[in-house]
Amino acid sequence: MVIHLSQTQYNRITQALVSVYPQEGCGLILGQRVFLGAAPRADDDRRVEAVIPVENSWNPAVLEDLDLEGAHSLRDRYWIDPVTMLKVQRSARSQGLEIIGIYHSHPDHPAVPSECDRRLAWPVYSYLIASVTQGQITDLQSWRLNEAEQFQPEPVKILGSSTNNSQLLS
Repeated sequence: MVIHLSQTQYNRITQALVSVYPQEGCGLILGQRVFLGAAPRADDDRRVEAVIPVENSWNPAVLEDLDLEGAHSLRDRYWIDPVTMLKVQRSARSQGLEIIGIYHSHPDHPAVPSECDRRLAWPVYSYLIASVTQGQITDLQSWRLNEAEQFQPEPVKILGSSTNNSQLLS
């Protein structure tokens, strides 16, 4: 279970997230699942083909049903508008791709999923989280839900854009 992205895609994600600091930034990851067996499995690898930065549409009404306490803002929450998700999903399908993940930032916090992240997560997606500290990317981690609906780390393999070199983040 590894998510593969190019150096260019990594750069696009990090630039988008740094540009909205100190707010949380977010976006969608398009690609393909690389099946390790005859049928799709939870531990399939994912190959990123495109990253799409989207607006953080968070508002307090989004979390009313989750019973999470405390005041929250765009600085510690994100939300992707379902209309945006649907538009991107339709466009991806027309290109033979699918939404394989979501990325977002944690301003001045570790790249570890929060309880809110877990409760809003879907098991079919990879979740790339970048820690943005004082306007700089300090960490990027990927996570997937397991059968018990708990996040497990997913290695990130960044392929060099001009060479065959690659970097594995875990």
